[in-house]
Amino acid sequence: MTFATQLQQLLEFDGALLANTIGYLDPTPAAELYMGGDILCQTPGTGPMVGVAVTCEIDSSTPGGSNEMDLYYDQLEQIYPIAEPVVWVVKAVGSRPEHECIMGDGMAKSLQAAGCVGIVTNGGLRDVPSYSAVPFKAFARGRVIHHAALRVRRINEPVEVGGLTIRPGDIIHGSDEGVVRVPRACLAQLPERAAQMRAFEYEAHFIFRDPAIPLRSKGGLVKKLLEKYGFA
Repeated sequence: MTFATQLQQLLEFDGALLANTIGYLDPTPAAELYMGGDILCQTPGTGPMVGVAVTCEIDSSTPGGSNEMDLYYDQLEQIYPIAEPVVWVVKAVGSRPEHECIMGDGMAKSLQAAGCVGIVTNGGLRDVPSYSAVPFKAFARGRVIHHAALRVRRINEPVEVGGLTIRPGDIIHGSDEGVVRVPRACLAQLPERAAQMRAFEYEAHFIFRDPAIPLRSKGGLVKKLLEKYGFA
């Protein structure tokens, strides 16, 4: 099975389910797997996003100056030959964080044409209603109507977004509730085990909801389900 096919299989699952499953498969601490709640899905209802990270730092809020986009076009050229879907992970580094507006629908179209399926940023975005027609997924702090000069400061270096350090090549999964990083070491077994986790949760929720089951008995019954599905 190719790497691209493995990534595609993850589109069948929401991020919370994947995060729960990864906890049983990989020793990475949970705190290093998910972004904070300030990174919100701006394109809800369009399904999950998955791809390999390409990283960037942009200043879109500092007054004065002029656009500095050469590195952006360098990065588009680097994205184009990548066989797998790409997620553009952008750290906003300007002097006015609340005024950061990283991109609109024009950049979404140029990124999508190069092979990028979405953006994750601690900055803001604009023209978001138009992203669905591109199509392009978006995860950001919110929406900001305009920007100062766009200055691309660095590309292809580790960035911290949403309290999580993302390195080029990291596997990024985003769904309506947020963004997680998938460790490569567990990728091969993750789709199958996530399907088993979904089945476990389906049965466990019947136990949680049943008022006839004594409260103190529910933990033991759920533990038996974990054993049944190989997560104990």
